[in-house]
Amino acid sequence: MTKTTTEKPVATGKEPPKMPGALPLFGHMLEFGKNPFQYMMKLRLLLGEIGEFRMFHQKMVLMTGPEANEAFFRAPDAQLDQSQAYKIMTPIFGKGVVFDAPPHKKDQQLKMLMPVLRDKPMRGYAQVIVQEVEQMVADWGDSGEVDLLAFMKELTIYTSSHCLLGDEFRYELNEEFAKIYHDLEKGVNPLAFVFPYLPLPVFRRRDKARARLQELVTGIIAKRAQKTEKSEDAFQLLIEARYDDGSGLSPHEITGMLIGTIFAGHHTTAGTAAWTLLELARRPEQLEKVLAELDQHFGVDGEVTFQSLREIPVLENVIKEVLRLHPPLIFLIRKVMQDFHFKGYTVKAGKYVCASPRVSHRLAEVFPDPETFDPDRYSEARQEDAQPFSWVAFGGGKHKCTGNAFAMLQLKAIFSILLRRYTFELIDDKDHYQDDFTQMVVQPLSPCRVRYVKRQNVVTGVAGLADQATQTTVANASGLHISIDRELCQGHASCMGEAPELFHVDEAGNVTILQENPLLDWLDKARQAEKYCPSKAIKIELN
Repeated sequence: MTKTTTEKPVATGKEPPKMPGALPLFGHMLEFGKNPFQYMMKLRLLLGEIGEFRMFHQKMVLMTGPEANEAFFRAPDAQLDQSQAYKIMTPIFGKGVVFDAPPHKKDQQLKMLMPVLRDKPMRGYAQVIVQEVEQMVADWGDSGEVDLLAFMKELTIYTSSHCLLGDEFRYELNEEFAKIYHDLEKGVNPLAFVFPYLPLPVFRRRDKARARLQELVTGIIAKRAQKTEKSEDAFQLLIEARYDDGSGLSPHEITGMLIGTIFAGHHTTAGTAAWTLLELARRPEQLEKVLAELDQHFGVDGEVTFQSLREIPVLENVIKEVLRLHPPLIFLIRKVMQDFHFKGYTVKAGKYVCASPRVSHRLAEVFPDPETFDPDRYSEARQEDAQPFSWVAFGGGKHKCTGNAFAMLQLKAIFSILLRRYTFELIDDKDHYQDDFTQMVVQPLSPCRVRYVKRQNVVTGVAGLADQATQTTVANASGLHISIDRELCQGHASCMGEAPELFHVDEAGNVTILQENPLLDWLDKARQAEKYCPSKAIKIELN
């Protein structure tokens, strides 16, 4: 395990190697801007797991590979600061909200949203998502064509807003909210990393949309205050939330946090959903495997539930492979606040450090034959993602995307309906479907057209088949030992949902292990808690 520390080293390490070819004023920005992924792969090939380049006047250090990822994600905020790197979001979320808030306040704000992503409310989201998918395809007929990315963007804004924000955003403000969100999304422009307040039309529309959304939020807060029955969505949680000093959130803060909630659960999921169907349409043999699993598991009309969505590993592995090859966020940034040390190198305070899931996922020494789409990488027999911080599509450490479990649930629920209703095929040449690197969140180039055809003679299966998990044989073990990596734990409470006899999670998200060394009788429940922990923070060992 690679360790980082804020302690003063015995000797200062050397500076990371630098990329040649920097231009006056621009640095490497022009080449990076053409195709960030190709540029970062070039840096990795030339300089190895750590190397420096320049974007305008900013010095950036790229770190790739499992050990570098672990150093990056485990570094404390006092050393590598996420907030300083994402000032691009301040005009969208608002001043004093999330990345623009002081660390103690930001942590409190993020904890306020955690309850809607915990195990208990998550169990009700599957039916909501299924309802939205059924409504979207209700008028499709027997066959037709659709722009897959546009369809997935519309679908996921409905599912995310319905599950997380409440009925007002889903039904009363449907069209206006969609336009507002579009203008905010366009404001996430690469230029905003350096010049977020230039008087450009795209930034003016961004600021106008932010102001209008706050007006709408203020109105909804007033309406909800008149109701006796309280909602259970993220919006209501924020209305009722209190800081440690007892003060509530202002409409300005609530607006920013609602935007953050949807940003985290929409544009990344829409691109992943589109790529999942595109990759399956490219590979009929993989599509057949997924269809066989869904048909056997659900049949024609089997109910899609939180539990049944856990029992489709073929589809889950397909989604994981899509996220390996097409992670929506191809690089993540932190500002170096205190000198950062890694393998004999020192990155000086004031520079920026970046991790790239896209590059790390295509290293042959981690994922053999990395350009090949191969969902079996994640099978019990191979487990190519077993090395910590090798597969980092959702980030890692304490800043790992807290919505990763919701994203996987949403994707599996969408395809458990779509793929049982229709088959899909590409309309254009296979090479037409490429990633669009001009966007901050990488998605397929638009339009990405597909043809759909209604399925006939679907095999009837049995809904809710029991999990076929391999039973562990323990010949010489007498008990278990349970441990939690507190740096990774985010308080989702999935462990308590699986094994309430072994774990307890309080309202603040603090986890207590009720039995650190239970008998072997608890092995199956402990393994379930370990398996379904979204943060992979639980470790079960045999004594």
